[in-house]
Amino acid sequence: MRNIVIFGNSGSGKSTLAGKLASRQQLAHFDLDVIAWQQTNPPTRQPLAESFMQIDQFIKENHDWVIEGCYSDLIAYVMVHADKAIFMNLSVADCIDNAKKRPWEPHKYPSKQAQDKNLPMLLNWIKDYESRTDTFSLSAHQALYDEFTREKVMYTHNVPD
Repeated sequence: MRNIVIFGNSGSGKSTLAGKLASRQQLAHFDLDVIAWQQTNPPTRQPLAESFMQIDQFIKENHDWVIEGCYSDLIAYVMVHADKAIFMNLSVADCIDNAKKRPWEPHKYPSKQAQDKNLPMLLNWIKDYESRTDTFSLSAHQALYDEFTREKVMYTHNVPD
């Protein structure tokens, strides 16, 4: 069994690394962005109980997996099933640079134009990472990393191919 959880700031490379690991190690890939939000305007978080049910279903259906996201509340729920944690702890400047170069994510946006329209909000979100105190914050991610007792890795730069 190989179960990996990846977390960090938006733009830190979580999805990119998860995709590479999924392909190379034949792991099922689950992006928490697809279950964390309700389809409302403005977006609101899905109730945690509903997200937990979807995570449980994914884990039940997949023996080996990689799950990634920036949601400490959801990551903490997943970590009890993980045998490895990867903290993508890149600088805010690197995350901003990565976000500007992000390819279209069709599972999140109906078009590249819709994704690009959201970029200014995303860049502001990334900039607040170190000062926030919520479930998406550096302090919350650092606590997850510190408390994880199995194999763990922290990357402070983009992960090479």
